[in-house]
Amino acid sequence: MYIVIEGQDGTGKSTQVELFADYLRAQGKTVLTLHEPDGDLPQAHDIHDLIVIKGKDYHLEPLTNVALFTAARLELWHKLAAPVLKDGGFVISARNWWSTLAYQGYGEGISRSRIAHLTRDFLPARYVSPDCSAILTLPDRIRAEREQARGKALETFEVKGSDFQSRVNHAYETIAKDLDIPIVDASGTPAEVFNQLKKLFHI
Repeated sequence: MYIVIEGQDGTGKSTQVELFADYLRAQGKTVLTLHEPDGDLPQAHDIHDLIVIKGKDYHLEPLTNVALFTAARLELWHKLAAPVLKDGGFVISARNWWSTLAYQGYGEGISRSRIAHLTRDFLPARYVSPDCSAILTLPDRIRAEREQARGKALETFEVKGSDFQSRVNHAYETIAKDLDIPIVDASGTPAEVFNQLKKLFHI
């Protein structure tokens, strides 16, 4: 199965990916975890570093960001994810192309249909439409508090202003509605959110 857990920064995507990986590995399953757009692939990581600069609002053209993120996904999918799925394993990803819809589409103003067409041109249907998916959401205030508590250096899109962050956060609600993706309230404890997702995914 290909599983995607999506949402804005600070909603707990990575935590849920790791909880699912531990849960499935305890059952003897083969599991690959991905954290798009860099993952654990040097090629994708180098592409990611062209876009996301810690502590800086680095001014690449929005369409350049779309192209680079898509290129990173193409590398991750064909070199890491596809072989695991072909052998019957699980791929659990924090983020997929919906992040680009939110950040470059609603956040930076690129046509959402253009992003969708580009993604479908370069990536297979299995990637575009995961077997299981959910979008984690939090109110802006709680999400910002969680990000601050993490104490990590902010990256390119995290240092953009509150208007940008609000557009992205609310974009996920629209994306969920348009693409029929379940929304999960991430304000509970990690264990509570995990139990919600486990029931939702029938795992």
